[in-house]
Amino acid sequence: MLSQALKSLLRPDKRVVVLTGAGISTESGVPTFRGEDGLWKKFKPEELATFDAFISNPQLVWEWYEYRRKLISEVKPNPAHHSLVKMEDFFEDFHLITQNVDGLHQKAGSKKVIELHGNIKRNKCIKCGREFEELEFSSKEIPPKCTCGGMLRPDVVWFGEMLPAQAINEAFKVSSLCDIFFSIGTSAIVYPAAHLPVVAKQGGAYLVEINIERTELSNLADEVFLGKAGEILPEIAKVIREA
Repeated sequence: MLSQALKSLLRPDKRVVVLTGAGISTESGVPTFRGEDGLWKKFKPEELATFDAFISNPQLVWEWYEYRRKLISEVKPNPAHHSLVKMEDFFEDFHLITQNVDGLHQKAGSKKVIELHGNIKRNKCIKCGREFEELEFSSKEIPPKCTCGGMLRPDVVWFGEMLPAQAINEAFKVSSLCDIFFSIGTSAIVYPAAHLPVVAKQGGAYLVEINIERTELSNLADEVFLGKAGEILPEIAKVIREA
């Protein structure tokens, strides 16, 4: 299934960068949160996932994210997530960039994860910026308050907000220096993340796309695998094991 060109590059000394999108989480059953049952059926994510919405009705937005957290907490990593852990162990220089906020990569065991859109399990104070891990606070207020008095919000990037500067800068840096770049389960149309594989290609990287359908990136890629990441990545991990 893998080309000889790709097989020959799968060596420990190669610098590897992986970008993952919603597709890899969908295979684990992470819902899209559109048209869900009950109260939330009336709302579109775009109406709740904004800073203005949070300021207007912080209790509503907080409860929606609590609902999302509960659903995500019941989801487990799939074979694609576990294969990426094996790849991280194999390559000496490996970076995983994700657009997902579900924390499934870390749950699977990935260590070097660059989160472009934050993590739904974390919260941060809108006043002082202090970060709080899930259930780290004892306040029963909705939403909880920081010790400084500011409200806590989910530590995710909302519509209209900039990506975390440190995360996106590191993502572009490692992408520009890598030897192999994997784009997995992403539509490759949301910028600036969609520009990362282009930067990698311009830097001389071998570009591999794994997705259930072709995207705007497909024509630029050196190798395209159409199908589920949970079926394709284990095959790549198998080649690595046998290397």
